[in-house]
Amino acid sequence: MTTNAGGSNSAIDWFRYARQIQKQQLRQLAQSGELASRICHLVHMLQCERGASNIWLCSEGRLYDPECRASRALVDEHIAAFLSLLDKERLTSSALCQRIAAALRDLELLPALREDVREKRLDAAAVMEQFSQTIRHLLSIVPQLNDTIDDPRIVRHVVALYSVMQGKELVGQERATGALGFTLGHFSDALRQRLVDRIDGQQPCFDTFLSLASEEMAQIFHTRCGATLEIEQLRRLACTRQPPADRGESALHWFVLHTQRLEHLRALEEALIEALMRAVEALLADDNDTATWQESAEDALALRPDNPLLPLVRQQARELEQLTAQLASLKTTLEERKVIDHAKSVLMNHQNMSEEQAWQCLRKMAMDKNQRMVEIAQALLTVKNLWQ
Repeated sequence: MTTNAGGSNSAIDWFRYARQIQKQQLRQLAQSGELASRICHLVHMLQCERGASNIWLCSEGRLYDPECRASRALVDEHIAAFLSLLDKERLTSSALCQRIAAALRDLELLPALREDVREKRLDAAAVMEQFSQTIRHLLSIVPQLNDTIDDPRIVRHVVALYSVMQGKELVGQERATGALGFTLGHFSDALRQRLVDRIDGQQPCFDTFLSLASEEMAQIFHTRCGATLEIEQLRRLACTRQPPADRGESALHWFVLHTQRLEHLRALEEALIEALMRAVEALLADDNDTATWQESAEDALALRPDNPLLPLVRQQARELEQLTAQLASLKTTLEERKVIDHAKSVLMNHQNMSEEQAWQCLRKMAMDKNQRMVEIAQALLTVKNLWQ
């Protein structure tokens, strides 16, 4: 039986061999840090182009034409930098290469998508879905950069980073979805529900990040990256009543406020990548003797939760894909709308409310209790059944 490099089966030799393998893995992860940063920047610019394209399409080309052209140019710059970096990378993971291939396929289709936008051959929802798919494939590369190291001191950094990236993408989808409704001057029930889903989906991502982040990173998030009071006011306007007919002024204000939040989240991503690289460098520089390293390895094993963190990254990737896919399928949304409409009818019949008042009442209760409107509606219907 072939064991480690020296052919010995002693515990000390196996610890040495484990340390050797770990260092090889850490060097590979250190090289991947720049790739993660490039992906963050490229995703950020694609999010900008997606939102600007939505406003341009919904305003029939009246708004955001310069912003669309500028964002396309910046996306192209970041694609070139991303491709240049891939030429230098020596990747050995088949799964990682498959994720990169899927992302590159979408990037190759980007010129055709832009032509469809310019010629107005697609509506804003279809354009948003194609941009979101490209972003989803790029984001899926990040957790795959670390598919071998399960040291909790590293995995915590990776999961925290990916959680912020996932939450940031949902903020970007919120910006694009809200821009669509405000520019149209109308939120349909389905569009309103999409917006609510994007808002509700952010919290679990950021909660995961905060559970793993250092005090410094958590403080950055709390002071700079949360939804501002102005954003909350516009959210309430979008979710409880139709926006004013102001020729796109609310849409532009919405877009600017979310862009500022996304910029702060992008800066947080960069800080998290730097923290991850510092942790990697610290482990690489740790040249303790075998006994000391054995003790630290045992401590690391003791830190591992019953359910390792690394699978959480994979789970989050699947959840993001499922949430984004809702743009193409409204089956669940329609079922939830039936529950909400039923609850509205109960309020209208028993509380003498108008339909608009019933909607606002449900939405306010949802916001106050930090729950989705369908959960509030279901609870109300359950109480009603108890009365009967």
